[in-house]
Amino acid sequence: MKKLFSALLAGAFCMGSAAVASAADVARGEALAKKYNCASCHGADYNKPIDPSYPKLAGQHADYLAHALRAYKRGAGSNGRANPIMAGQVQPLSNKDMADIGAYLASLPSQLVVSK
Repeated sequence: MKKLFSALLAGAFCMGSAAVASAADVARGEALAKKYNCASCHGADYNKPIDPSYPKLAGQHADYLAHALRAYKRGAGSNGRANPIMAGQVQPLSNKDMADIGAYLASLPSQLVVSK
């Protein structure tokens, strides 16, 4: 019984370590957002886009942002998004890159309004 408990505990520890290892990296996301110049359209603080039709990104949920980036990468069609600018921007990004960018943008102060 003691061996079984030890094995289960070791397995749980490994699973927890894997989750931490795959967690999004905010600092890497910041570097990627700068590299791909996201601020050129979404504003220097990601709260003031250059066009009112562009979304404010700061403070959005990280998983929503990563999902949106994957949808732009899929393009028009089933579960995709059609925008030629964003489609071109996201093509070189991996799923990890998109999660990191989402984590960075989610960590920023937001001007999003939840309720009035």
